[in-house]
Amino acid sequence: MAIDKDIQDLLVIGDSDLLIHQVQGEWAMKNSKIAPYVKFVQRLCKRFRKIEFRHTPRLQNEFTDALATISSMIKHPNTNYIDPVEIYWKEQPAHYSHVEVESDRRPWYFDIKRYLEIRTYPDNATFNQKKAIHRMANNFFPSGETLYRRTSDMGLL
Repeated sequence: MAIDKDIQDLLVIGDSDLLIHQVQGEWAMKNSKIAPYVKFVQRLCKRFRKIEFRHTPRLQNEFTDALATISSMIKHPNTNYIDPVEIYWKEQPAHYSHVEVESDRRPWYFDIKRYLEIRTYPDNATFNQKKAIHRMANNFFPSGETLYRRTSDMGLL
């Protein structure tokens, strides 16, 4: 697409440090299956006046990772045309619309957040409830007023 639009200077951001270094010729290719792809990209690089490759870890690029996951699941019958994906940005995080308020008018995560901030349990909490709050708190990370859930790969939701 960049060639079709006659772009001369290109910044390529990728999440595979290995592939970026192989395309730049800095690292040797041990997997012969990717050699044709790397050589093809190297030929394409010659069509630009300036091309720069930059590595961005997947954990810092969750949006692109989500798009890549979605695109890998789509099977399109006509390989010459792919329907465009429209992306709409929300002014506030979508989870605000879906958080339910408990009967005490506090959000469901109130006890977890309070435990993370000041290490105290609710006054009337049983031993099992305290144990559950402590266990669940290990999966969350507070940042200001926002409580993020940790994923298995240490990403934050």
